[in-house]
Amino acid sequence: MKGRPLIVWTASWLVGSSIGYVSSGFRLFMIWSGITLLVGAAGFMSRKRSLLRSLSIAWIALTLSCVYWELNDARNVTELPEALVMEAADINGMSVHGEGKIVSSVNVDGDRADFQVDLSSVWIRENVGIGVSAPEELTQIHERVMVQVKLQSKEQQKAAGIWQRGDHVKLSGTLELPSTARNFGSFDYGKYLNTQHVHWLYKVKGTPNVQASASSLWSTLTIFRWNDKVRNGLGSKIEQIFQEPHAGYMKGLLIGMQDDIDPETYSQFSQLGLTHILAISGMHVAVYVASLLFILSLCRVTREKALLIVMILIPVYVLLSGVSPSVVRAGIMGMIGLIAARKGWLKDGMNILSAAALLMMMWNPYYMLSVSFQLSFLVTAGLMLYVPLVNPLLAFLPKRFAAAAGVTLIAQLVSFPLTIYYFNQFSLLSFAANFILVPLITFLTLPLGTAALLFGWIWLPAGTTLGRITEWLNDGTFWLVRWMNGYPQFITIWRSPSWIWICAYFILLYLLLYWANRYRLGQKDRLPALNGDDTVELGGGQQSIRAWHVPVHQNYKLPSFLAAIMLGLVFLIYWEYRPASLHGAGLIQFLDVGQGDSILITTPEGRHILVDGGGTVSFRKPQDDWKDRKKPFEVGAKVLVPLLKQRGIHQLDAVIVTHGDQDHAGGLQAVLDQIPVKALLFNGTLTGTASFNKLMDTALDRRIPVYAAHQGMELRPDEHTELLFLSPSLVESDEAPVPIEKNQNHSSTAFVLTMNEGRFLFTGDMDQAAEEDVLHSRVQHAQASGKTPTVAGGEFEMPEGGVDVIKIAHHGSKSSTGEDWLHYWRPKAAVISAGVNNLYGHPHADVVERITAEKIQLFRTDLNGEVQVKVTPGKLLTRYKLNSVQ
Repeated sequence: MKGRPLIVWTASWLVGSSIGYVSSGFRLFMIWSGITLLVGAAGFMSRKRSLLRSLSIAWIALTLSCVYWELNDARNVTELPEALVMEAADINGMSVHGEGKIVSSVNVDGDRADFQVDLSSVWIRENVGIGVSAPEELTQIHERVMVQVKLQSKEQQKAAGIWQRGDHVKLSGTLELPSTARNFGSFDYGKYLNTQHVHWLYKVKGTPNVQASASSLWSTLTIFRWNDKVRNGLGSKIEQIFQEPHAGYMKGLLIGMQDDIDPETYSQFSQLGLTHILAISGMHVAVYVASLLFILSLCRVTREKALLIVMILIPVYVLLSGVSPSVVRAGIMGMIGLIAARKGWLKDGMNILSAAALLMMMWNPYYMLSVSFQLSFLVTAGLMLYVPLVNPLLAFLPKRFAAAAGVTLIAQLVSFPLTIYYFNQFSLLSFAANFILVPLITFLTLPLGTAALLFGWIWLPAGTTLGRITEWLNDGTFWLVRWMNGYPQFITIWRSPSWIWICAYFILLYLLLYWANRYRLGQKDRLPALNGDDTVELGGGQQSIRAWHVPVHQNYKLPSFLAAIMLGLVFLIYWEYRPASLHGAGLIQFLDVGQGDSILITTPEGRHILVDGGGTVSFRKPQDDWKDRKKPFEVGAKVLVPLLKQRGIHQLDAVIVTHGDQDHAGGLQAVLDQIPVKALLFNGTLTGTASFNKLMDTALDRRIPVYAAHQGMELRPDEHTELLFLSPSLVESDEAPVPIEKNQNHSSTAFVLTMNEGRFLFTGDMDQAAEEDVLHSRVQHAQASGKTPTVAGGEFEMPEGGVDVIKIAHHGSKSSTGEDWLHYWRPKAAVISAGVNNLYGHPHADVVERITAEKIQLFRTDLNGEVQVKVTPGKLLTRYKLNSVQ
């Protein structure tokens, strides 16, 4: 870092902000004190002035960034509790009226409109509506809220489409706190909104409760309002030029509008690590700048004027492309680079990158938490640091091919840790996909698409003609992406690594490339001895080795040292990829999937069994298709699969579908699509619905063995685990081998899991009639075995009964979990899986009272979030995500 104080300052600033993010108060002071002592000790022991200077810069930057982060975080709080003189818990769910200004673009999707409003006043008087003048005793505030308007008709959908950024609005609705993470390691919506200085959701029913009017005053919002209009106009023009699915794809490629990209196309690109193509980034800015400079040169504009014009136009492109962190970074770097080109200073790319990062962090410290920000800066810095090291190693390839391969390889290697940290998967074909498709899209699709848009704006037939050529290229791209994704064995699943592992990875990668160069150039020293600036002729040209001169007598040390580094990097990767060890314990995870069931069982020997997968239930009528959203929320794809990947589940040894209802089986479609499954067990009946039929067809297409679970069937995943199925009964029939059963609850699969001496009962949605059938069968079996019930405390107890934990059937419905059922099994703890404020009123008060009367410890996913039970011989340890009390 000698002679590069800006890089030292920026790196230390980022470290200080990171420390401020993970700690605060006294803990932050103690960490800062420890770092101060280490820096002081290092400075005291060193006599080099350059090192002392760098340490001083680093300590000052780190200290100031910690203070800056704390000050910003201290201001990022809600004003509502103080303004209304109420606790936040009391405000949650309260109906209020408010006035303010729309400060974001308005997103109308299906039956909902979302936008942010900067509230300037609120009032609570119920007799004052939004159409009536506000009372004099307004509570003046400055509070940004996320407004969610539930649209009730197609006409309201059209009305909401007129709202724009900068409009003055009056609202009447309900204030709610954003949801937090309800499963361990899952996405936290509340924290995400906090980075946008939003602390409340303002939920409004229908457009009559929103009164919007355009503001006549000019402000910075006016610029963004114009920008929104231009972006929407460009999007409409793209829809005229291109057909679907090309229109949505080109919107993302040209102007960064990803909402209309076909979900299947996006998923295909995501699996190959190609989503950066669909987000405006440095690649797009580079093409934009290069194209403008080329056009200006054709117009014989002088170099200085051309640089100035492009520098002015870069912010325009940043605005039009959506102002994402990656494009802001590229825009700032582009402008600084153009200034440097005009002035002849600050030519170091790392200095330019550092300046861009520092400016963004000063403007908004929360940029640091953005995945786009992290990947953009990390990959850019990695290309600057690692490409010069890898290029000499690829010298045996043709020059242009080697340059492209080096950039692609380093981009993949550098982005790999953050890719697996945030997305928990990596395709081994990602390098090939990027190497082929990035140049194709950069140099053909992107320029052709831009030309089609420009010509289409002037004369639509010319634009559509170029659009057809672009679509032909897109078809080839889509085909290649689908073909590569046709080999799922190349997709690897990773649990999220620690930051220590990530740092170790980058250090070992740098050392590997550095010493590989030393070894390569050391081999050259076997030629006649050279000194100083002497050169040798290699491969038909001259190459200086002054910077890499290694004496011959040191050559024998390099191979072993290089091999040690390589083995260390391989071991590091293997260590992270291997399944997490529970050290002989078993783990049962009752996942919070809303109003549904999903339980992940991990056995002591590392086998994984998934029981149900939740699902999104829809009661929508065909005539309400206008309510459909572009990317509807689906529990399996949005909650379950990300959780399984985040926990490093490489494959599921078995998936058990207790029954075919949507809230149990719906989420399993995403599981079968994205995670290898070795066996599928179901209750032996079909529902006759399209979704369940698709699930079974997927299992057959993927050659997953399918078994009908039935009473008396046993499954032994390992020596410490046994599943004994209690229901349904095995029915022999000469009719269709797989009957259709509408009442799936009664046919639910139920089983007892014995693991590490612990016993657990899983019940699906079985009703009391099914419970009585199981009890009757158990009594008959006991009598046939010569076992008789005993009397204890006035109740009959069966020898086979008794479990540690019971999963309460049907989300705590009153139609399940009878008294005889609880008396027979005598559980010590019970878990109810139910959605927060669900429409069914689950769990029923009678069931909760029944459980409480039996002195059974009760856990509920609607109150506690995810519930985990760790099972060791003779001991159960329970933890849950949320600390709500019952």
